[in-house]
Amino acid sequence: MERHSERVALVTGAGRGIGRAIAIELAHRSYSLCIAARTRDELEETRRLSGLPSNRSLIVLVDLAEEDAPEVLFDAMFSHFGRVDVLVNNAGWAPARTPLARFKAADEARVLAVNLRAPIALSRMAASRMTSGGAIINIASNAAYAAPAGEAVYAAAKAGLVAFTRACFKELRAASISSSVIVPGLVDTSLIPDNKRLDREAMLRPADVANAVMQVIDSPPHLCPVEIVLEPRRDPLGQ
Repeated sequence: MERHSERVALVTGAGRGIGRAIAIELAHRSYSLCIAARTRDELEETRRLSGLPSNRSLIVLVDLAEEDAPEVLFDAMFSHFGRVDVLVNNAGWAPARTPLARFKAADEARVLAVNLRAPIALSRMAASRMTSGGAIINIASNAAYAAPAGEAVYAAAKAGLVAFTRACFKELRAASISSSVIVPGLVDTSLIPDNKRLDREAMLRPADVANAVMQVIDSPPHLCPVEIVLEPRRDPLGQ
């Protein structure tokens, strides 16, 4: 607990699900937080659950699909706290499964912006400000490897995020800054609608992803878990 005191973490997509679980766990480890998403009520609930007072928690409403959003977010966080020790690029977006021939250009732009362009931009800004011991943690998806039909653009964005993370690790290791990617399978959040074929009890939990993030943060200085893959023990689709 003591070695995390006075440190600052920025978590995107922190209003619910995985992002909320990560933010709460970081708060429990004495990090101050900048939490970002599009919905104030959800972020306020995350802050309440974290137990952090307003002077140690900053809410930033932002849509990371907008071109200048990463810079606006990072500037707000740095102006408030004056430092960043952990960046968790968790925000993600994808439409319902759609054949490529019918995929809308606007959806393509949003998928690439939220899932790849924004994490790259935030990582670039964070890397220039972090000191030794900092960590950049990206939340990808097993779609990067499974490449499901109907998710071509999303799979490409998440695969790009994995490759980006690995390249960042090689660039930042000399500065003792960690670069890691978490690759979870199906996680039981509100983003995944119910269907008769899906066994939600078999799915991962947001806390599982949060625990993987803590594994990165708690790793000894000589070790960086560059990629952590999480899969349910049982297949939620029964395949």
